[in-house]
Amino acid sequence: MRKPSNPGHRKSAEAELPALNPDGPVRIAKAMARAGLCSRRDAERWIEEGRVSVNGRVLSTPAFEVGPKDKVLVDGQPLPAVEPPQLWRYYKPRGLVTTHADPQGRPTVFDSLPEELPRVVSIGRLDFNSEGLLLLTNDGRLARYMELPSTGWLRRYRARAHGRVTQDLLDRLKDGVEIEGVRYGPIEAAVDSVQGANTWLTVSIREGKNREVRRILAHLGLEVNRLIRISYGPFQLLDLKPGEAEVVRRRVLADQLGPRLAEQFDLGKPADPEREKRQARNKKAD
Repeated sequence: MRKPSNPGHRKSAEAELPALNPDGPVRIAKAMARAGLCSRRDAERWIEEGRVSVNGRVLSTPAFEVGPKDKVLVDGQPLPAVEPPQLWRYYKPRGLVTTHADPQGRPTVFDSLPEELPRVVSIGRLDFNSEGLLLLTNDGRLARYMELPSTGWLRRYRARAHGRVTQDLLDRLKDGVEIEGVRYGPIEAAVDSVQGANTWLTVSIREGKNREVRRILAHLGLEVNRLIRISYGPFQLLDLKPGEAEVVRRRVLADQLGPRLAEQFDLGKPADPEREKRQARNKKAD
């Protein structure tokens, strides 16, 4: 079997499967995702490639359930131990693929992460030539929730494109647009500045389809030559430098998800902003 991708970002401890589903058996792909090993889609692909075994038997289909006493190995190694959900903001540089293994041999995000990070999966993707905010998590369930279009979180980009466009033309994107048979939802776009032959724009979308910003701007006659994601929902790139990662505090994540989801993802009670303000005032007074 192949060696696991990104071996420096996995824990050697065997997962306690009861923590994945204390009520009974769970689909193998779900168990792998819950352990933060990969997404369910990647898990299914790994299984088809013969990289996963249960109790010494190599699986050939993801239609398989595992329970607390089953021994699950991926690339000959036990599943990582299940840890509390965590979220990181990461500045993805240009020239990296957002995948655990690239058939073309290009460098990947997961081979380039800071060494202190555990094994993580990405929430959505940025293409090879795009840069900026990429959210990472050790919890596959959290990743699936946050990348769903139904979550409704805005993805905001700054784009530098060769060419000119009027604000009136950009405003027509608010109702969405169909390009080569693909329907894109409402898009917010504005011209920020013009520098020589290039135009800087801010573009906001909610669906995040493959190469969506580039295709929409190309439809308007603009050729994107730099694309930076500056926010994903409430989480922002801020002053991160390319290649840097910073953990999002659990109480901040809990606040953004809301009480019901915070409880579902075992994030504890959301922070009480007023209580924190009182504590800060008392500390200052002391």
